[in-house]
Amino acid sequence: MRRLAACAALFAAFAATPAAAQMVPSTCIAIAESLPRASYVAMDGPAAQRYAAIDGDVTITYVTHATYRIESPNGVVAATDFAGFAGETTPDIVTMNKAHSSHNTPYPDPAIPHVLLGWNPEGGPAEHALTVDDMYVRNVPTDIRSYGGMEADGNSIFIFEVAGLCIGHLGHLHHTLTNEDYARIGRLDILMVPVDGGMTMSQEGMGEIADRLRSSIVLPMHRFAGPIERFLDRMPGFAVERRDTPSLTISVRTLPRTPTVIVLKGV
Repeated sequence: MRRLAACAALFAAFAATPAAAQMVPSTCIAIAESLPRASYVAMDGPAAQRYAAIDGDVTITYVTHATYRIESPNGVVAATDFAGFAGETTPDIVTMNKAHSSHNTPYPDPAIPHVLLGWNPEGGPAEHALTVDDMYVRNVPTDIRSYGGMEADGNSIFIFEVAGLCIGHLGHLHHTLTNEDYARIGRLDILMVPVDGGMTMSQEGMGEIADRLRSSIVLPMHRFAGPIERFLDRMPGFAVERRDTPSLTISVRTLPRTPTVIVLKGV
């Protein structure tokens, strides 16, 4: 019954997604075969193209603060919470969130083809479903604190689907996630999580989200000056690996068997 209820939540979330966002189906959201009138998403067109590169490697590089650079097997480059700098390469895709200027820039380089805002300047939730070659980017809106209250849909969790991997960036998340949020997110193999413990959520709260998602890899970010051990201590179910390089090269086949927090150089 619990499994059926979870599948029902996933199906309901997918069905409620605007039609424009369903044009390219997510490969990270499962639809149960046993649900009435449910059917599997057809793996053709752009979805099949993303899986065609499943043998390829994805390179993830920590740049600064909440910015990670994600490079697909076909050379598509995305930068998260882009504030004007993502390394030497001009990204093909940048995502932004509005909480602070360190998560966005009003003047992105005109050479960047795709600039995805995590909020909608005209009001309501931002809605993104973008395919560039072998990378698909979608978002799940969340709320942010604003002037002592909460502003609906002011942040987005961006999800990058590439080479069979589901990579999620929590952005400037300010609250616990609902069952509907988890359903819309789906599976995340790699999770980028803010660990400051104050400007976003408590470290305990972020640890609970990471634990529920059970991603194979958790990549900390948004740390400020506090020792990383404060966050690691709240992740007892995860192994810890520290790298002396800011980059990680990973594929579906090389995901760790034990859920692991990987602390890249510079975090």
